[in-house]
Amino acid sequence: MPAKISEFLTASSERSSADFLIAGTRRRPLRRLERAGERLALRYLFSSFIRHGRLVVIASDGSVQEFGDGQGRAITARIHDSGTARRILLYPGLEVGEAYMDGRLTFDTGDISDFLDLGLSNLGWQVPGPMGRLQYKFATLARRFRQHNPLGIARRNVAHHYDLSGELYELFLDSDRQYSCAYYQSPEDGLERAQVQKKRHIAAKLLVRPGDRVLDIGSGWGGMALYLARECGADVTGVTLSEQQHAVSERRAAEADRQRVRFRLQDYREETSTYDRIVSVGMLEHVGVNHYGEYFRKIADLLADDGVALVHTIGRAEGPGATNEWIRRYIFPGGYSPALSELLPAIERAGLYVTDIEVLRLHYAETLKAWRQRFLANRATVAKLYDERFCRMWEFYLAGSEATFRYSGHVNFQIQLSKRVDVVPLTRDYIVDWERGRARVPSGA
Repeated sequence: MPAKISEFLTASSERSSADFLIAGTRRRPLRRLERAGERLALRYLFSSFIRHGRLVVIASDGSVQEFGDGQGRAITARIHDSGTARRILLYPGLEVGEAYMDGRLTFDTGDISDFLDLGLSNLGWQVPGPMGRLQYKFATLARRFRQHNPLGIARRNVAHHYDLSGELYELFLDSDRQYSCAYYQSPEDGLERAQVQKKRHIAAKLLVRPGDRVLDIGSGWGGMALYLARECGADVTGVTLSEQQHAVSERRAAEADRQRVRFRLQDYREETSTYDRIVSVGMLEHVGVNHYGEYFRKIADLLADDGVALVHTIGRAEGPGATNEWIRRYIFPGGYSPALSELLPAIERAGLYVTDIEVLRLHYAETLKAWRQRFLANRATVAKLYDERFCRMWEFYLAGSEATFRYSGHVNFQIQLSKRVDVVPLTRDYIVDWERGRARVPSGA
């Protein structure tokens, strides 16, 4: 090798080694600063709202911090990279769920349900952190844009959630595939019994007579429509935007030989007939705040003068707000759970009487608990259908929703409506009387 080239390579090697050592020396303080920032971010976030219970957080460098009053079983969360803590501090409404989905947030003791239960039981109706509160205010201002749900967008939003594998829903719902809040009359009620009681409770409020024409807006997998046809002798039309739900509903109606039940793959806004009774269970959450007037005007247009309607929806006790960013992005795009103060003006403008309102408080928390337990029991099967990330996403969805109904102001509203003041009895005795007369539950429920 020529001498000059050899000298050049030797010098270059020495310079590279020196540069590497210098760079490494420079990076060590940066790493220390980054780790200190991670610990500071975790301390700042969790110390601001974890007052009771015991949360142990292990940072990516192995350092340990504890929050709360030390009472109860410790929930030990592990952060696997320093950036996660910073992102949780900046975007708590989104990043906690994403970190869990990605495996950047795991648990040494307890699980995601325990973590969310502890966090939301401390938070109550509040939003964590100043950045979280700022983002929530922005989301509230932007909700009309995010909940713009004309026919085409509404169809895509429904497909995002309801056109997943039918086998998935079979793994955690009851045998009738009721995907809405059940009605628990006793702590001993199982999911199957509670869902039958929900259908019976709604049917009682509808005052359905044999031969009545009933419209089911957002008919799901057909369970409510089939129940009203079987138990009340009604002629039922169900409408849904989900292709999967429509196919299952049609098959179920054929297998049950229910000639007076039909299901249509269409938007409720496209319906033109008149109905004696209208029921809508778990669909209003997909309407969007922009469309409440349109929704209730359509009910008024389709309802007979002596008709009765019943709307069953998730709602918020704390007043108007915004959909959680993680839920909006991954679970229910375009969705929103309304406050009564947002619904009642639209009902009034539609010319409808509010003849009864019932608030179901912890019923959905118990429903979600049952769904989550069933999901976990069948988790391996779900992982084969999708993957581990999908499983973690649904664990977070079910656990977070359950905790929200227990602590963070979410409830269920059942709103009974009519066009005439004298259609519904003056007292609520008829509801209990009808339910007691049909208190049949499948064996084993």
